[in-house]
Amino acid sequence: MPAAEEEEEERLGFCSDSWRVDYRATLHTLQAARGLGAAHFVLLSAVCVQKPLLEFQRAKLRFEDELAAEASRDPSFTYSIVRPTAFFKSLGGQVDTVKNGQPYVMFGDGKLCACKPISEEDLAAYIADCIFDEDKANKILPIGGPGKALTPLEQGEMLFRLLGREPKFIKVPIQIMDAAIWVLDGLAKVFPGLEDAAEFGKIGRYYASESMLVLDPETGEYSDEKTPSYGNDTLEQFFERVIREGMAGQELGEQTIF
Repeated sequence: MPAAEEEEEERLGFCSDSWRVDYRATLHTLQAARGLGAAHFVLLSAVCVQKPLLEFQRAKLRFEDELAAEASRDPSFTYSIVRPTAFFKSLGGQVDTVKNGQPYVMFGDGKLCACKPISEEDLAAYIADCIFDEDKANKILPIGGPGKALTPLEQGEMLFRLLGREPKFIKVPIQIMDAAIWVLDGLAKVFPGLEDAAEFGKIGRYYASESMLVLDPETGEYSDEKTPSYGNDTLEQFFERVIREGMAGQELGEQTIF
């Protein structure tokens, strides 16, 4: 009987959400599933926990440890920890603005990071495979979509090509985010209510500079080649659909950069 991550309340990205949802609510789900006789638990985690600098990443890793410990106590219980790369919708926030004639905004030269995005449909199919595939039991499973990893620059160029327009970019120095985070961190020491704002800044900074790919332990570098691919849906197909239909129903959280 598989169990998947559930949320007690809406997750907005606040620091308190990280432990309430990514750890405690998920732990309650595991406990309830075990009480009902669950023999296998599939956890939707995230590839970014490899380099945990944010509260939600630490909370996810804490639960991953709980899951592995449960399996070590009971050999009849197994788990699969699925760590996807970026979701398509997390990369679609600028489609409408570019479609309306605005430039594509990116940090630095647009090559600070890369990802191998996967569609929600392909990810759901992969998670379902974990229920029956014994080769996926008691393993951490990073997974991305088909094709090579794409930088923000390449994503922007793809979008302009689909729109039949000449690329037009705004390149924002990453140091601007560093300065804002430094200020917010300082203010949060005096005004604790700003702690979440500082965390949102750190989340944005992380995704602007860290690749959503497997971190090669031998080189310490993110690796396109070591990030497994799955499915058939491509980011280009997603962009085409959003150009036609918009992003309705795929709204992003408050911590979104763009």
